[in-house]
Amino acid sequence: MTSLGRTEFAVWSPGRVNLIGEHTDYNDGFVLPIAIDRGLRIAVRSRLDRRVILTSDRGGSPVAIDLDITLAPGRGDWGRYAEGVLAGFQRLGWQIPGFEAAITADLPAGGGLSSSAALEVGIATAVEALAGRSLPDGDKPLLCQRAEHEFAGVPCGIMDQCAVALGRAGHAMLLDCRTRRLRHVPLAADTVRLLVIDSGVKHALVDGEYAARRRQCESAAALLGRPTLRDVTEEDWLRDRDRLPALERRRAGHVIAENARVLAFAAAVERGEWPEAGRLMGESHASLRDDYEVSCRELDAICAIAAEADGVFGCRMTGGGFGGCAIALVEASSADAVVDRLKERMSAAGVHSAGMFLTRPAAGAHVQG
Repeated sequence: MTSLGRTEFAVWSPGRVNLIGEHTDYNDGFVLPIAIDRGLRIAVRSRLDRRVILTSDRGGSPVAIDLDITLAPGRGDWGRYAEGVLAGFQRLGWQIPGFEAAITADLPAGGGLSSSAALEVGIATAVEALAGRSLPDGDKPLLCQRAEHEFAGVPCGIMDQCAVALGRAGHAMLLDCRTRRLRHVPLAADTVRLLVIDSGVKHALVDGEYAARRRQCESAAALLGRPTLRDVTEEDWLRDRDRLPALERRRAGHVIAENARVLAFAAAVERGEWPEAGRLMGESHASLRDDYEVSCRELDAICAIAAEADGVFGCRMTGGGFGGCAIALVEASSADAVVDRLKERMSAAGVHSAGMFLTRPAAGAHVQG
């Protein structure tokens, strides 16, 4: 809509939960995320000058960005995510109008549900609407990924941005991170629900551990004579794994097994084999805990309690790790009762949670009507 010649609209940009396939994306592997029904609402109003002003309900000073200069990395606040996106459009030669964006969120801060990708893709969607044009299919996630690499210093894979930009309601997304081919896998809402459990431990992927895991995987692939761990077959692994130092062997072992788990999980979902899907989630968490070493005490306790609860098929940490959330696959018919049981069991065990909520696969970022 317009008001006194100024454009006004809102963008909805979801968070994401990865059902399985952790730390495989930057190894050119497979992932199975969903966009969720929580995220960011970005209220946009055009300006008559060449400035972008961002505000957030999470507090802090407004972010101001000058579109008349060539944007470059160096900003230290949360505005760097948006600035990186705007810089990407500048490189493409787009004329970006000035605008104000008021951002409200119902995602837990630092919960590993990809609030950064939600912000990046949301700002990119707002720019498309303001400019009256769209990026070619698949280019928006790449532009946003580059923004996070260059302006936030996080060498993430493509999963988060693809899930946020291209999610489909009622479906998980089986994504090949090498080819960026994707297939939407129906998730039977009448049979299963997804329960997000926030550990309350705030993760920060810019503290060096995430980048260290990526370097260790690259080292393992090089020692095995392969471009990436995606290129290591099961036969290769059984034959050559003892050539790797112990650390690289554990990291590579997780990635290679996790890629196989993603494909097996997607097949189980399509067949409605929920106990099998839950078993694979448990294996994934154990591997992330023991071989990739990105879990934490709180997430381990949550997953152990959830895995033993009636009505829960499986539970694992989700996201980059070092804190954040767990995701549980639960029976739809008893989902509310499962939530109550888990709260009771966790309280009795002295395990803290910052909150939990049921969610469903949602549509990707879009301008709201």
